[in-house]
Amino acid sequence: MISEPSRYYAVELQALPSRIGQVRRIISAHLRHWQLDALIDQAVLGVTELLTNVHRHAQPDKDCTVEIELLLDRLTVSVRDHDPRLPEVCPAAAFGLLDDAEALATSGRGLGIVRAVSESWGIRPCGADGKVVWFTLTAPAPPAPFEAQPQAVPLSLTEGAFPSYDRLPGVPISVPKEPLSAPAHAARTPVRTPVGAL
Repeated sequence: MISEPSRYYAVELQALPSRIGQVRRIISAHLRHWQLDALIDQAVLGVTELLTNVHRHAQPDKDCTVEIELLLDRLTVSVRDHDPRLPEVCPAAAFGLLDDAEALATSGRGLGIVRAVSESWGIRPCGADGKVVWFTLTAPAPPAPFEAQPQAVPLSLTEGAFPSYDRLPGVPISVPKEPLSAPAHAARTPVRTPVGAL
């Protein structure tokens, strides 16, 4: 049974150098929003390599779709293009066995890098419609939800149960020190109100 909902995002683009930088920022923003900051570097590096492969090798066009999906503790990043030819993995790069010349090469190691930064990866042919190259990363456990601790509330009306309002800044309150007494004539003069005035 799936207890957490899936999170999904997709963007279509042409795999051009200027657009690859934009996709890197978009992926980073989504992972931050999903609270997966720890996966940003790996995901961005992997998607950069996959988009660079599309830019360099895909035919007949450079149109592609980048998808990211978080399901339970697994983040899957995939790039789909319209070229049905499957990429070739440099065997030395796939196993980290590069000689000095290969290590300094500026191309031919993309899928080796994807393999190195991911938990798993693969290629899914889509017939004449192209292919999908994907990789997965394990998402860290979400932080425990913050639970507010109950505050102690005074239950009696003793001193200190309520704030002292005469100490609030900017609020002038004057409390007489001695009880008020009625004027001398008030006790002798009853108050009478005409009946019609009520």
